[in-house]
Amino acid sequence: MTQNINIVFLGDVVGKPGRKIVKDFLTDDFEKVLGLKKEDTFLIANVENASHGFGLTQKNYEDFVGQGFNCLTSGNHIWDKKDIFTYIDEADILLRPFNYPKDTKGIGYKIFEFKEVKIGVINMLGRVFMSPYDSPWETVKTAIEEIKKETSIIFVDFHAEATAEKICFAKYCSDLGVSVVAGTHTHVQTADERIINEQTAFITDVGFCGDYNGVIGMEYETSLHRLTTNLPERFDIAQTNSCVLNGVLAVVSNDGKAKTIKRFCITKNYEEGIK
Repeated sequence: MTQNINIVFLGDVVGKPGRKIVKDFLTDDFEKVLGLKKEDTFLIANVENASHGFGLTQKNYEDFVGQGFNCLTSGNHIWDKKDIFTYIDEADILLRPFNYPKDTKGIGYKIFEFKEVKIGVINMLGRVFMSPYDSPWETVKTAIEEIKKETSIIFVDFHAEATAEKICFAKYCSDLGVSVVAGTHTHVQTADERIINEQTAFITDVGFCGDYNGVIGMEYETSLHRLTTNLPERFDIAQTNSCVLNGVLAVVSNDGKAKTIKRFCITKNYEEGIK
């Protein structure tokens, strides 16, 4: 019997503003925006920037678990908070990119049980304009082959810089039977969501959750100084009390084929400040 599974994926959560709007969305706005109950949805977010813009503390990880997320993905910044090395091996729903060297702590893909259905999630890093990680093309094929021994439903978070690499990678994954490929990393939601080969839901970048008036979640002044002087300066989180949340809803049947994909974006103003 055909069964449809709703998968909601939230773009990179950036700092306290991102955590705030995500929490409020799940508590107050989820059903109003999506017309779905949270408990009927497989919920994923990219959290590599969730703790002051760089990395993920154990406390913030546990907060996401308590909010009902089924899986958390990441990227190249997942290592920026050093306590990650003390808890990542026990973090049941957290993935780090699979194409780090094989002895790296944590796991890069996992099969999750959800409403009597198995869903495989893979986290990958691109290489164009990024560090020379292991080949995503070879490693993702290995993960897909292993997951397909148990389920046809496969979701990939491809954390990459270049648009062309993301599109080509999605087509490659589609030929291998992947259900969803969602791009992250640039923090700008693209308007190109589509179904590839009547198989794979795809969007180049899901966007981000964080301060709406900053520079991809970071403070304008420090971003301007760094870009105009080329001098090293640590980015700081923007906090203008106006937040945005970007995400996608993909509907996938239990045969692994995507039916629909829809992006969504909401904004909120917190006149009382981000608490």
